[in-house]
Amino acid sequence: MTSSSDRSQAVGVNRSYEIRTYGCQMNVHDSERLSGLLEEAGYVPAPKDGDGADVVVFNTCAVRENADNRLYGNLGQLAPKKAARPGMQIAVGGCLAQKDRDTIVRKAPWVDVVFGTHNIGKLPVLLERARVQEEAQVEIAESLEVFPSTLPTRRESAYAAWVSISVGCNNTCTFCIVPALRGKEKDRRPGDILAEVEALVAEGVSEITLLGQNVNAYGSDIGDREAFSKLLRACGKIEGLERVRFTSPHPRDFTDDVIAAMAETPNVMPQLHMPLQSGSDRVLKAMRRSYRQERFLGIIEKVRAAMPDAAISTDIIVGFPGETEEDFEQTLHTVRESRFAQAFTFQYSKRPGTPAADMEGQIPKAVVQERYERLVALQEEISWEENKKQVGRTLEVMVAEGEGRKDGATHRLSGRAPDNRLVHFNPTLRDADDHRAPGTEASDVTGPAPRPGTASDVTGPAPRPGDMVTVEVTYAAPHHLLAEGPALSIRRTRAGDAWEKRNAAPAEKPKGVLLGLPTIGAPAPSPAPAAGCGCD
Repeated sequence: MTSSSDRSQAVGVNRSYEIRTYGCQMNVHDSERLSGLLEEAGYVPAPKDGDGADVVVFNTCAVRENADNRLYGNLGQLAPKKAARPGMQIAVGGCLAQKDRDTIVRKAPWVDVVFGTHNIGKLPVLLERARVQEEAQVEIAESLEVFPSTLPTRRESAYAAWVSISVGCNNTCTFCIVPALRGKEKDRRPGDILAEVEALVAEGVSEITLLGQNVNAYGSDIGDREAFSKLLRACGKIEGLERVRFTSPHPRDFTDDVIAAMAETPNVMPQLHMPLQSGSDRVLKAMRRSYRQERFLGIIEKVRAAMPDAAISTDIIVGFPGETEEDFEQTLHTVRESRFAQAFTFQYSKRPGTPAADMEGQIPKAVVQERYERLVALQEEISWEENKKQVGRTLEVMVAEGEGRKDGATHRLSGRAPDNRLVHFNPTLRDADDHRAPGTEASDVTGPAPRPGTASDVTGPAPRPGDMVTVEVTYAAPHHLLAEGPALSIRRTRAGDAWEKRNAAPAEKPKGVLLGLPTIGAPAPSPAPAAGCGCD
């Protein structure tokens, strides 16, 4: 008798796949699950330099107004390729699929599978059913069938990982369609989360990002208001876990015990991404956001009192229905007071099915654009001023993969500082006899070989993604820092070992997804999201 496992392995043998991801980190993480499911079912990643994939999966976002046009444009481009490639299949999943359902197949009848946010585990089965029955399969579950973290995963990074602690959202923001598509909040048990983190660390991961639609509301589903701060502290006790981040919190649920846990847990990084959306109390009320300007600024003040070096970033919506010039000035005031390191700025986008779409006082596009440009200019100025304060500082940077587009031309590497600022640096090690880091003895740099994978290797090859490099910042731009001098020290890590082991494997990797924050004043880069989807 053939087992279900045997059947799944036979589904996609020798067939290649490609996943195109749009939207927030939830979608990035879901795409890792989709990759894991497909590979367990026998599919293989499509070569980067190949002539296309046998199966193309779109993991969509529904937050922005142009999401629909973007999807149908991409589907249109694939139609002739599919016609010329017998057996090719196209699947559409994610929030837009959950929202549009049958509309997708009606507008693009060459699509084979449409699945929603609650049943991503069904993708291999739906692809096979569509192949056998030779007709489109549309299956949208109304509630979560299985927590995504129980599904197989092909993670995009060997050294950094998302860890989902909850799915769904209990908020009712008038501009946001996500709760209708992701459902009510459901929390994972703390023990399951910590077990996943420990397993990741055992595989070589040294940085995790705790992920939730409203991450600091964690505990509401299990009846513990301090569950999130307890989880942060528990992560601090996991040996080998060097960096802990989380995104995205809601100001309503940002409590003093969370601030204390951040400040008192060494591996929780001094970084906070907290969506503002608007600085106007009147607009916040219309948005149905359960805080006001004073509350938001009060949280920032407490965070900075506990962690003076913390970098704070945010999401802001410009041109919400009814926003007056006075309302917008309140947003500018809040930005000046907050001194954000970065801001992810959106022009309000009307989404059918949200209360805001039917509100009076929709703002003309020209007015929205003018305000948007003023906000971006202000934040650009602040970001540059805040980054200039980093010049002369010594930072330990985790080497990243794919975050420095000009690294090849400049002969530099790139990585993230503890506060998540992007740093481009010179990977050459400074002469230990002449230029040691302050407080570093010669024996620290040139002494006996330490335990493999954990300590400095100053004479070995260049640092790898996941390794730690200590540098001195010499220049600041609005969106990055530069360390032009030789590195002060290089610490080779188990995370770097894991990256090296993965890249020694013959299998091709699918298109990577960056884990960093978005650039200021621009939409999230494709194919990934960045710090927020504008809905938290």
